[in-house]
Amino acid sequence: MNFYKDHYDVIVIGGALAGLSAALMLADKGKDVLVLERHNLPGGLATSFVRGGVEIEATLHEMMSIGDKGNRLKIGQFFDDMGVDIDWLDVPEAYHASLPGIEVTLHPGFERFAKEIDTAVPGTFRKVLSLMRLCHTVYDSVNELSVHPMSKAKMLLKHEAFVKTAGYSAKEVIDSFGLPQKAVDLLSPYWIYVGNPLSTLPFTIFAVLMADYVGYGSKVPKKLSHEMSLKMAERAEAMGVQIEYRQHVEKILVKDGAACGVRTARGDEIHADYVICSAYPNKVYADMIEPADAVPERAFKVVNGRRIGLTAFTVFLLLDKPAEELGIKDFNVFHGETMDTDEIFRNYLGTGPYNYLTAICLNLANPGCTPEGTCILSITALPRVDGWKKVKAEDVDRVKHETAKSMADAMSEYYGVNLLDHALEVIIETPVTVAHYTGMFNGCIYGYMHDMQDHIVARLQTAEEEKIFSHLEFSGAHQISGNGMGPAVTNGRKAAKNVLDDMEKEAARA
Repeated sequence: MNFYKDHYDVIVIGGALAGLSAALMLADKGKDVLVLERHNLPGGLATSFVRGGVEIEATLHEMMSIGDKGNRLKIGQFFDDMGVDIDWLDVPEAYHASLPGIEVTLHPGFERFAKEIDTAVPGTFRKVLSLMRLCHTVYDSVNELSVHPMSKAKMLLKHEAFVKTAGYSAKEVIDSFGLPQKAVDLLSPYWIYVGNPLSTLPFTIFAVLMADYVGYGSKVPKKLSHEMSLKMAERAEAMGVQIEYRQHVEKILVKDGAACGVRTARGDEIHADYVICSAYPNKVYADMIEPADAVPERAFKVVNGRRIGLTAFTVFLLLDKPAEELGIKDFNVFHGETMDTDEIFRNYLGTGPYNYLTAICLNLANPGCTPEGTCILSITALPRVDGWKKVKAEDVDRVKHETAKSMADAMSEYYGVNLLDHALEVIIETPVTVAHYTGMFNGCIYGYMHDMQDHIVARLQTAEEEKIFSHLEFSGAHQISGNGMGPAVTNGRKAAKNVLDDMEKEAARA
């Protein structure tokens, strides 16, 4: 019996959140789908690992766009619609800002958030609340326009705030509210979740981020992010999707300008009407298309015209005492020497020490995530890939330990306790780790940068012009909705929708 069928409707390359979301959506419409995953487990970055007998969350800080039962947001509703039952837990606050002259904990809910900033910076309540309401208006417009495109004239009538702010950076719009710098600093920490300084970050992206996290709060899966990927894979297989692990796709087969199948590293040639690929277009166009001469020059112009986003450096500390005994009081701390996002961005070009860190104590949202009497603390910087690409192989071990030590020391000083003295396990995740285990291009977890020259609004308008091969769609952090686990789900769904729409058009023409 053949391992694979002679033909599939769709082959999905990559069994991470984007690929699994695409597979679920296609299977829900009755399509015959094959998912090929190079790892021995689904999930990509939505995964965990075990050290000292303890399962540790590998990446997820917070999950956006979930919402409560009966009042779901778009990602939570998608999981519900697909029959993916995940046990969600509330994150207790938005974030704690620990910056020069600032020690403030902020919570979700626009009015509460604005009041807490007003307590720290009196007289700012109305302006902050007005800014948050503007963010929410833009957020609603983005959600509607992503499903129901419309003419520019109609867009201006129905989505005036979206249209008026689309051409401005987050900094420009925030500055228009005339807020004191301390209030601006309190509004800025989440920039790291999209990876661009506020001076070049489109307000549209900032607005969606703030409306989602601040307006509705965030959640984490009780059984870590791997619960999402495992349950998505389990549900996909129950819906008839074939998922095969340890299957590395080396080539995407193209004929007459259209994708028609793949070839794996072990030599299997598998045919399909469509291919959805999670690998970065940079990798695909350079190495994966067969025949190679089918790739036109404009494909390289498209990918070379975009800047690769941020990567990750994380120190995981499994600690020998509960969080409260170590002075760890907040789930999410943004700690730094400055809140000048341009300065932080420049600092992130190197290999450390880093001047802006995110520390997450998962136990404060998920008390049972480690054995009783212990806690887990992750300390993260999100540097640019450029600096780490320059580290020589013989220097990687030294540089990673020096960087990790500086990060642990910085947070030890903040908490007032030597964290390393209490460490049962110390795990260091570098950009090299990310590249090795996930195959992500240059270890980049953040796709292409969404800056003022190239972001979601522009990409929506140029998507068809940039399409190189028919019957080939891309999913993952490098696609239109950008980075993060929520956007990864959205990007997978978008790829599936493109395939379904194309199938419908071709059926109508036939």
